[in-house]
Amino acid sequence: MTRAELKKVLVVEKIFEGHMTNKEGAAALGLTERQVIRLKQKYQNKGGARALIHGNRGRKPAHALPDEVRAKAATLYTTKYQGSNNCHFAELLEEHESLKISPSSARRILLAEGIKQAKQRRRGKAHQPRQRREQAGMLWQIDATPYAWLEHRAPAFALHAAIDDATGTVVGAVFRPNECREGYSRVMQQGIRKYGVPLSLYSDRHMIFRLPNEKLTVEQELAGEMRPLSNFGKAMAELRIEHIKAVTPQAKGRVERLWVTLQDRLVVELRLLGVNTMEEANQELPKLIEKHNRQFAVEPRKRESAYLPLDPAVNLDHVFTKREYRQLGSGHTLAYNGTIYTLAKPSSLRLNAKMTVEVRVTLDEEVILWFQGKAVALKPTERPKRISAPKEKAGSAQPRKPASSHPWRTAETQNQSKRTTSKSSFQDAIYSQHNRYSEASW
Repeated sequence: MTRAELKKVLVVEKIFEGHMTNKEGAAALGLTERQVIRLKQKYQNKGGARALIHGNRGRKPAHALPDEVRAKAATLYTTKYQGSNNCHFAELLEEHESLKISPSSARRILLAEGIKQAKQRRRGKAHQPRQRREQAGMLWQIDATPYAWLEHRAPAFALHAAIDDATGTVVGAVFRPNECREGYSRVMQQGIRKYGVPLSLYSDRHMIFRLPNEKLTVEQELAGEMRPLSNFGKAMAELRIEHIKAVTPQAKGRVERLWVTLQDRLVVELRLLGVNTMEEANQELPKLIEKHNRQFAVEPRKRESAYLPLDPAVNLDHVFTKREYRQLGSGHTLAYNGTIYTLAKPSSLRLNAKMTVEVRVTLDEEVILWFQGKAVALKPTERPKRISAPKEKAGSAQPRKPASSHPWRTAETQNQSKRTTSKSSFQDAIYSQHNRYSEASW
């Protein structure tokens, strides 16, 4: 069952369950109400979900080649026409065997049999670059490239840049240690503040620009859920910039060719300026980009600009942010990144406890509360520490003397008496032996 057929089954079941009307089901499927009624009749009278599957599913197409023809063509190639290419093989079959098949069919037959061409197909021809857009501001191409911009004087870092497709003007550029969301956001801010809001943006499929689960399920689509976006994608949606994600690098060839030029020229320019750090390179970069634009930018085919003016009420610092959701606590407090925040000033907004609100973190690490399209300043607060009563230190204990009747005293007296008795016995033995020795000597 295809995705479209599964969607029809789910809609029809929801209509039978009373969760949707025929009109709502027709709007969800892009059909008329009469077609929805026919789908309901098929589902009810002809076997449920199977009735909504296309009738030709699983059948062999009427124009398909018979198995005998496929087997004969494969045998003729291995025995008689071996080494010919697909086009020549089809011509030979028609000329000598009265067997007419197309070159593409011949190719599929041979690949199915595991037979590869003796001579591999030539590489595709190089095509001319895609024609530029007519007006400036219709399309920007954005990308980043890591490179040793300062040669051996510093580690390699990434250059983020955006180029206008119609004129070849580099609208913004910034160096960052690695390819990151902040670098792309800085580039967009530079270009929008200087030129205006473009109509569309072309990028690659880096995870900065998209989420892994961009595709919605059928249930989510019927529930009206929007496609999930990354933080950068949300900024593009807020500015109403169409975000196009290229599948191949060749699709955004304008910015890819820009790297060849900049890697060839910026390295020498930065060396001549005596730049030794990334911070110094960022200071010199605007002048170098201006020099590049004067030399390489071209006039668009139409002089009318497609840039849209930036709404004065829009603060770009509040657009290009990291966005998360938190729940308000009592006293208009919320926890974010291990810190408790509260409103910096009293606000007239209706903020209630346990309300889910959006927290935004700007590129300058400022944390703000975003509510009803307005930025509410926050300030960090500390939780009050509990004051505990001071513990009294224990004084030195008074020496204790056991009583005379204490067992320790009794044991000590007995031991002392034993030692005295043994000592006197030893002395008596010595004296008696000395006397015997004296008498013998006489």
